[in-house]
Amino acid sequence: MEAIKSTDSEIFGLIRREEQRQCDKIRLIASENYVSAAVLQATGTILTNKYSEGYAGKRYYEGQQIIDQIECLAIERARALFGAEHVNVQPYSGSPANMAVYLAFLNPGDTILGMALPHGGHLTHGAKVSISGKYFQAESYELNRETGLIDYDAIREKALSCRPKMVIAGHSAYPRHIDFARFRAIADECGALLMIDMAHFAGLVAGGVHPSPIPFADVVTTTTHKSLRGPRGAMILCKEQFGEAIDKAVFPGLQGGPHNHTTAAMAVAFKEADSEEFRNYARQVVENGRTLAETLHSNGFDLITGGTDNHLLLVDLTSKNIGGKPAAKALDQAGIVVNYNAIPFDPRKPGNPSGIRLGTAAVTSRGFGEREMTQVGEWINAVVSDPENQSLLADIAENVADYCRDYPPPGINV
Repeated sequence: MEAIKSTDSEIFGLIRREEQRQCDKIRLIASENYVSAAVLQATGTILTNKYSEGYAGKRYYEGQQIIDQIECLAIERARALFGAEHVNVQPYSGSPANMAVYLAFLNPGDTILGMALPHGGHLTHGAKVSISGKYFQAESYELNRETGLIDYDAIREKALSCRPKMVIAGHSAYPRHIDFARFRAIADECGALLMIDMAHFAGLVAGGVHPSPIPFADVVTTTTHKSLRGPRGAMILCKEQFGEAIDKAVFPGLQGGPHNHTTAAMAVAFKEADSEEFRNYARQVVENGRTLAETLHSNGFDLITGGTDNHLLLVDLTSKNIGGKPAAKALDQAGIVVNYNAIPFDPRKPGNPSGIRLGTAAVTSRGFGEREMTQVGEWINAVVSDPENQSLLADIAENVADYCRDYPPPGINV
């Protein structure tokens, strides 16, 4: 990074500090990961110089001979990896991808039905503070109060009552598999389209350790980072009959030219995901989640749904007599990075909810296995049990940094 260093030493210094942070801390943010050196390099190429409104073979700017090949390669690899009929790799991120789907099929005021934000849904699934909740008549479904699980009978009843034009499945904080076939049946019964947002678990689908939504959904959206271990981008996968509507909604409906450097990095990530190494990684992500869940449970933590089937855990800290925010702050001081998170039927306010959310994708990319996750769980317990003990937090942070040196993260020259 000599050019950055000589041009802007301030930014250079901040990048180096962030690099060190990512090396020295245990990152359990469920939406984060480490990309490979190849993906990282692709995002920093001269492809960022090229503007490419339109689609391959139908651009509004000349000089697209190479860009068209890159975008087609990304599409072909995504189609093969997920078994999709049609793929659009141009959305800038997950939220714009979801907005593009709504633009393709809905009119302002139409009814949508998605998982409630405090119960594990996403802002763009109809939360009132989001454009999705302001432009549409957003109805929501909640989890079962006793089990913390999706209540499909209640969703069916709600769908038949409000008759949504689109049913939305998917989550940002639900630790179990989703029954896509049940959602398909509910959507069909009420005459709705079915959109599934697999942003969090796309990498697990690609790795063969999570059921695929592709056979059941009309449209699937996903980010390309998180568990998929690609760049910060998104894509939309759909049935061929909806391809034209989706493409028109992305461009010119919502966006201008795609980010070609990101498209190239996606293509690299999709190639990496179609490998035995990636499938082993995906299996380990799930195993690490289960091990962390077992360790926390043995230390008296209350886990929403009692455990996990995927890469994330949602922990209710009520019995530990601490809110999610102070717990997350103390853990960060101790070198363990999580986010505070609402739990279903949370009596506390969103600014300091009752829970924390944990994810195992990033640490798995570093090479953590069951033994390491047991140690992480013990550290979490020690911090949450004595969150104001500054000496303890400092000691754990030092131990964490030493521990992390044996597990260099992908893509970073330590």
